[in-house]
Order: sequence, then C-alpha cells, then structure tokens
Amino acid sequence: MGIFERAYAKINLSLDVLARMEDGYHSMEMVMQSVSLCDDIHIALNDSGNVLLRTNLSYLPSDNRNIAVKAAEAFFSASGIKNTGAEIRLVKRIPVCAGMGGGSSDGAAVLRGLNRHFGYVLSPKELESIGARLGSDVPFCIYGGTDFCTGRGEKLEALKPMPDCHILICKPRFAISTQELFSKIDCRKIKCRPATKGMLNAIETGSLSGIARRMYNVFEDVLGRSRESIDRIKSVMLDYGAMGAVMTGTGSAVFGIFEDDERAKDCKKELQADFPECFLAKPVKRLSESE
Repeated sequence: MGIFERAYAKINLSLDVLARMEDGYHSMEMVMQSVSLCDDIHIALNDSGNVLLRTNLSYLPSDNRNIAVKAAEAFFSASGIKNTGAEIRLVKRIPVCAGMGGGSSDGAAVLRGLNRHFGYVLSPKELESIGARLGSDVPFCIYGGTDFCTGRGEKLEALKPMPDCHILICKPRFAISTQELFSKIDCRKIKCRPATKGMLNAIETGSLSGIARRMYNVFEDVLGRSRESIDRIKSVMLDYGAMGAVMTGTGSAVFGIFEDDERAKDCKKELQADFPECFLAKPVKRLSESE
C-alpha cells in the first residue's frame, strides 16, 4: 500500500511587510489559514534510490525543480534512510502562481507522509527546519490550521481555529510576479497596514465578522495595472454578501468569506463567466502531528 496525503492550500487573512533584512528577505507578519481546496499526493516507495514525479499538469517540472521531489530527497537525507526511492503522483487542483502555497503544500505533504510512514523518525521541529530550507511557506503547510507567521513566514505560532464559514476563491487569468512585488515594496512608505493585533484578537474570540473586517494585504497597494481585476473580483464578492474579500499572498487569487452558502455559490457562478478558476472551500484545522 502506498502513502496518501492531502496537500491543503493556504490563504493569508492578513499580510504585512515590516522591513527588508540584511539577507535580502523581508520580515513579515501574516495570519495564515489552511483551506479544504487541496492537491492529492500519492507516494510509492521503491529501492531505486531515485525520486520521480508524475502530475496531471504537463507544464509542471517533474525533476528536482519541483518542491515535492526536493522534499522527498531532503527527507531521505535528513533521516538517514538509504537505498530508498519514491515515485510521487501529484494530482494538482490548487491554482498555480496564485499566492495559495500550492507548491509549498505539496512539499509539506511529502514530508508529512514520509515521516508518518517511517514511524515519525523526525520531530515536528526537524520537519519544519527541512521545510524552511525548501520555501518560506513550507513550515506552515506541514501541519497548517490557523497560525501567526513571522520572520520570512517560517516562525509559527498556532492560534485558535478559524470559525466555520464558506470561502470563495477566484484566480484571474494572469499570474503576478512575487519577485516584482517585493521589489516594489518600500516598507518606509507603506501607508496602510493590517490591524494585526485586532485580527489576532478576533481569532482568539472566535469573531468571524471581526476577522473579515480586518483582512488586509499590503501587496494590493503595489499591484499596478493588475489591481483593476483584483478590485473587480473583490467588488463582486462584496456585492454578493461577502463579509470581506482580499488578495492572498502575492496573488493573483482573491478570496471572500461568506456566512451564507447559497450566496457564495451564486457569487461563484457570476465570477466564473469571466474567471474560470473559482473554488468553494472551508477552513481546515491544524493537522495532528501524529496524522
């Protein structure tokens, strides 16, 4: 029997960029949330010593340019497991270049699945350390849930689970360059920032309306021409009764939070006429370290 894992997408309930650090990365404060939109990871082990990947999307790399392959290789190296190879089959549903951590979640799911299969040979902290070397979002994606993320995003503080709701995700037809957005951010000139303390308090008290009111992403202010489509999607979501709507990560996906399932479905139908990549999802709680 092979190994199976769901790789859950993430959204940013809030995102703030504080400063550019000496290593060239940026110091950030983010509240991240796992959602039920997911990729499927199937792993078949063998004795080849090589890691191969097959996916339903022909344009994705299948060698160690893919973070799922890198994750398997890093796990075998860190755990000291030798003469073992893997064939990974990736069923991709999370939109690519959307700011939803799709690649990071795939890598995290590979780490989580292999660690469980081999009897938890690595601790959660060791897995997160491996993940941090693969990508800034990977440590969060290993166990997910609702987290306050600082540093490059790799420093995690678990929060109470987000209240149940309906999350509509809509990705425009274009991607946004993460590198370009970071190059445009001048932390000294950011005029509007998320109310991070208020967001953390809303999560602590379980206030969905408080969370929705405080959703904010500083990258929206440096989007340039892309902002027109982002604002249009947000406007449609709010017109259909979303409690709040915001771009996630460095984009280009936008999500809205709804209390009413039917309104979320109606909004999805409206948006899909112009933006085919629309998905309904729910918040996902933190995975157990023994799952």
